[in-house]
Amino acid sequence: MIGRWGWILRRAARRIWFRAGLFSLLGVATALLGAWASPYIPVNVSTTIGSDAVDNILGILASSMLTVTTFSLSTMVSAYSAATSNVTPRANVLIMEDSTTQNVLSTFIGTFLFSLVGIVALSTGTYGEQGRAILFGVTILVIVFILVTLLRWIDHLSRLGRVTETTQRVEEAALAAVRERHLLPYLGAKPLWDRERDVPDEAQRLAPPSIGYVQHVDVGALSDLASEAGARIFVLRLPGELADVTQPIVAVQGGSIDAKRIVGCFTIGDRRSFDQDPRFGVCVLTEVASRALSPATNDLGTAVDVINRLLRVLAAWAEPDEEREGDIDNVFVPPLRADDLFDDAFLAIARDGASVVEVGMRLQKALLTLSRLDHPDFAAAARRHSRHALARAERALAFEDDADRLRELAARV
Repeated sequence: MIGRWGWILRRAARRIWFRAGLFSLLGVATALLGAWASPYIPVNVSTTIGSDAVDNILGILASSMLTVTTFSLSTMVSAYSAATSNVTPRANVLIMEDSTTQNVLSTFIGTFLFSLVGIVALSTGTYGEQGRAILFGVTILVIVFILVTLLRWIDHLSRLGRVTETTQRVEEAALAAVRERHLLPYLGAKPLWDRERDVPDEAQRLAPPSIGYVQHVDVGALSDLASEAGARIFVLRLPGELADVTQPIVAVQGGSIDAKRIVGCFTIGDRRSFDQDPRFGVCVLTEVASRALSPATNDLGTAVDVINRLLRVLAAWAEPDEEREGDIDNVFVPPLRADDLFDDAFLAIARDGASVVEVGMRLQKALLTLSRLDHPDFAAAARRHSRHALARAERALAFEDDADRLRELAARV
């Protein structure tokens, strides 16, 4: 399981400023390459290049890249607005972390800086004739790279911010989080089956200094602190759960503890994160379906599509695998419950789609599939949600034949 600083670095690497900064440094370094390598270029090569050729090309690149970057940024803002109004605001972070968009914008900014530094260096005579030849060759390569990037960008713009594309990104993020937790269901530690009964009464319970969502738990750091103090640590709040100053997030049994350092192993933020929180991706998918079922949108196809995506995400949790306890034996972490995943996935859809027979049928079929998967808790959870969804539909449906069709499907579950 990744540590706190590794998690922070991974999150920073997804931000657009990080990639843009790297490309900008690369652009500046590339522009200054000619001054460093000029002694290695034969004189007869430099004399074949016109003195104004590089200056004119760099001027065109600098002006065009500034224009294209401004246009691309406005397109990104439009995509964020479309995702907020048509999908859900919680999906915006995935669009902002889109690698293709970040690479394109970083390329444009890096090329702009490359051109600007090249023009300044040429004006000051830094390159010389040999350095000018190197700059000309590198500029040609940059132009080819820009052409390829523009073609990719044009293709990507046709999908950016669309409902299907954004929903696909949410599904991929949810699947990645589910599979990562499936491999380490207790975050590399030992299981804590019951947070109330299995925690010793004499254990000291510690609350966070602020209210927010648990975004990350550094189990490795907790284990190191437990080893130093000769203690056992019980995690009481998983990533994605709300923590407040009145409820403990961790309990410590035995040893002399540093409460501030232990609480510091929990990253508390104002919003949930997809990384260590499989339930968040499921919740965001459900939000997409709920918005599609609203009278203002009335998009049944998207609701049915989301149910299929939720089926794939939950099926990943039931993939055959041995129950893996971690090597850390002095930290105990609660498991992720199947009932919680089912509640996050289907409660809102069953409520908002109760009057729509197509949604009800797709929901009952998905629950039937989940009930047949090889997971000890899936059958009971699927039957419970099937009964609740049927009861809601029976109250909302005006046509009795529609209700009968749902009863037949629910009976199979």
